[in-house]
Amino acid sequence: MFQKKECVAMLLAGGQGSRLYALTQKTAKPSVAFGGKYRIIDFPLSNCINSGIDTVGVLTQYQPLRLNEYIGNGLPWDLDRTFGGVMILPPYQGQGGADWYKGTANAIWQNMEFINRYSPEYVIILSGDHIYKMDYAKMLAYHKQKEATCTIAVFEVPLEEASRFGIMSAHEDGTIYKFSEKPKNPDSTKASMGIYIFNREALECYLEADSRDESSSNDFGKNIIPTMLASGERMVAYPFEGYWKDVGTIDSLWEANMDLLGESPTLSLLDEGWRIFSRQVIAGPQYIGKDAVVENSSLTAGCEILGTVRNSVLGADITVEEGAVIEDSVIMSHTHIGKGARVLYSILDESVTVGAGATVGKARGEGAKITVLGADVVIPEGKTVPAGAMISDFDKEGGQTK
Repeated sequence: MFQKKECVAMLLAGGQGSRLYALTQKTAKPSVAFGGKYRIIDFPLSNCINSGIDTVGVLTQYQPLRLNEYIGNGLPWDLDRTFGGVMILPPYQGQGGADWYKGTANAIWQNMEFINRYSPEYVIILSGDHIYKMDYAKMLAYHKQKEATCTIAVFEVPLEEASRFGIMSAHEDGTIYKFSEKPKNPDSTKASMGIYIFNREALECYLEADSRDESSSNDFGKNIIPTMLASGERMVAYPFEGYWKDVGTIDSLWEANMDLLGESPTLSLLDEGWRIFSRQVIAGPQYIGKDAVVENSSLTAGCEILGTVRNSVLGADITVEEGAVIEDSVIMSHTHIGKGARVLYSILDESVTVGAGATVGKARGEGAKITVLGADVVIPEGKTVPAGAMISDFDKEGGQTK
């Protein structure tokens, strides 16, 4: 017999993240490193526990090994509970056979048994690829106050960017009267954040009907939300005004990391009242050499800096040798930058080696593109990696881009 929960969270973390190219060759997007000591999935998991939601199903599919290993029993987020806690929910074989998740709605439908075992009144659906701090308890209170069947978190975006998002048109009281998926001519700037609260019984009803529709894409934005709206369900928009960034592209991931820098960072992770928890990397103390230069940068435990680091975010256990220069870059953990090497306007995944005298990328400026090196890539001494290259492996002849 499972303990009844008022609200259960379902975290969609199975996406391939193809727009992150080399960074997601070996792992799912939610487990991509961020800010030196975090991973993207730390944000929704931390938001859950900070909001008083202690039962979270994490739906995985693409390259789940690192993500599963990282989440473990949920201890870093205080989600190692006897009743509830965090549970990994991969696709599995039932009586009808094995079935990959066909879409976001189908993924939740396949896991209704997990939801129903806690008999929650409400279900909150979350995405695993956004950087933000949000109190879901406030959103749930709003959902109750409005007596809604479904509440959708929305974020105001510039009108010129609205065509990139699912757009909600709502009355002054928040009631949604129109939903448009990436409209060419948007009439609203309320972008869906992909965060939904549903009354459980209604959610199950609509998911079941959707599962029987062979023409459906089995997607919340394309199918469930429009169907509920057309059926006259009470749906409301919940306005969110804090920091929120969809880090589904190389540019947006780089920008979000840069938002951590400066005297007044756009995104602060030092708020003790709303901590972002993570599984910490075991590393030694930092060491900054007497001739090293570190300007406007974030360094994590275990960094040994003998060269120059400017306007960059460095993860744990990174060595920057003498004469090496890192500028406008994001360097993930366990990486070695050789003597005299240059890493400019780039993102380097974990366990990368840049040989002595090598150059990766080009100085940030007009027309420059971000260079990306995937996990475990080794750049030979003296090699030049051009700006905008996306490299996930190197061959014996000196390198290839994939």
